[in-house]
Amino acid sequence: LMPPTLKNFGLESAVNDQFQKISSSGIINASCRFHDYKERLQTDNELIVFRVIQELINNILKHSNASFIHLTQNTNGNKFYIRMHHDGKGITQADFERMNKSAAGLGLKNIQSRLKVLHGRIFFEKDASQTYYKVTIELNREDNH
Repeated sequence: LMPPTLKNFGLESAVNDQFQKISSSGIINASCRFHDYKERLQTDNELIVFRVIQELINNILKHSNASFIHLTQNTNGNKFYIRMHHDGKGITQADFERMNKSAAGLGLKNIQSRLKVLHGRIFFEKDASQTYYKVTIELNREDNH
């Protein structure tokens, strides 16, 4: 089922919508910023990226005890990036790989298989200051337009 906002207005509007809902719920401070989303991804691919973002948000809300989530989108050459930062308890790439192999982490397996369809990659890391966790989704734009 495709959310109407996503179908009619695209990924940027749908994600903004999602983040506004989260923020207005008062559970967590949520913000997002799209820097250069001029050319939409294919509709099916936007849906996949949206579902991955939803899954990541759910994980952050459920497991991290974060006080904020911030999402940014940008492009660099032929790469398309979505990055999410939060200040809660997160995972690193090593954790992700380990959980992906175990029976746990069904949501993470879901993310992995969705991104595989897009020839995309995902990276989990703690930022240099060791204060925030960062998740980066990377896609090749020519594969997804």
